[in-house]
Amino acid sequence: MRQDRLIGCAAAAVLAVLPLVFDNPYTLSVVILTLLYAYLALSWNIIGGIAGQLSLGHAAYFGIGGYTSTYLFLTYGLSPWLGMLAGAVLASAAAALIGLPCFRLRGAYFALATLAAAVILRVIVENSHELLGGPRGMEVRLLHDAPWYFQHTRKEFYYAVVVALVAVALFANYAVLRSRFGYYLTAIRNDEEAALALGVNARRCKLQAAVLSAALTAVGGTFYAQYVLFISPDKVFGGHLSVQIAVICIIGGRGTLWGPALGALLLLPAEEVARFVTGGAPGAAMMLYGLLLMVVIRFEPRGLIALARRATGCRAAPRAGVEVA
Repeated sequence: MRQDRLIGCAAAAVLAVLPLVFDNPYTLSVVILTLLYAYLALSWNIIGGIAGQLSLGHAAYFGIGGYTSTYLFLTYGLSPWLGMLAGAVLASAAAALIGLPCFRLRGAYFALATLAAAVILRVIVENSHELLGGPRGMEVRLLHDAPWYFQHTRKEFYYAVVVALVAVALFANYAVLRSRFGYYLTAIRNDEEAALALGVNARRCKLQAAVLSAALTAVGGTFYAQYVLFISPDKVFGGHLSVQIAVICIIGGRGTLWGPALGALLLLPAEEVARFVTGGAPGAAMMLYGLLLMVVIRFEPRGLIALARRATGCRAAPRAGVEVA
């Protein structure tokens, strides 16, 4: 616990000075997107890491959050801050509907089922021409300096918001890892049959984890829509987004507190470098992700966080099989 607090204090100090160091708009934009992906990876970590359920459908919840807040803003003038909550509720309901049948499946079958659910939702949105703009997407009306409507001309505004989101996601992960609920999820991840034999209601626990993970992911979708001021089905419902979120968490160290954030911290800037070196060649980023994933799985399946512990000589003290570093 003391180690977690020290890392948290160090991270808070670094985040406080980052806007002063990276005053270039492009660089700050990369930092904001890196923190957004750290938030999404932490959100996925609850179901995909702690509970061990390889969900490849989180783009569905991300898209629900973005489209819900954007639609309510454009149609009824509702503040995206309120639309964010509505999106989280809808995403939670969608996670429950998807999870009820899908949690009867395990392993690759569960992963494929969640991916199929996201694809189906994308097709529905693409064919909703009058309601959601169809394949051309929806453009958020620009209001310039309007914090109540989640808009501002300075990127520091979005930086402060995404830092707050990351803090919330870290707290949610920490609370789950330290709770009885977290112990149940870890038991399910390690050996579901043994957990069932001990009386753990595996299906209910996985469903609760999926609902919480979906709600957090939907909030990230709203942030993305307000930050880029445009959403389309291929951007927010694409299967590549689900895979990217999962890969970031796995490479960083799924099931841990700091692993997902570490994965995003290293992978997103590396993706920008790869894009610059290759001149924006199609597929360069995904090739980089695939290569890093193979290397990590081959040499350290527990992720980059395990390598960081080894390099610094730090050893986490797991509680009941739960890794918190």
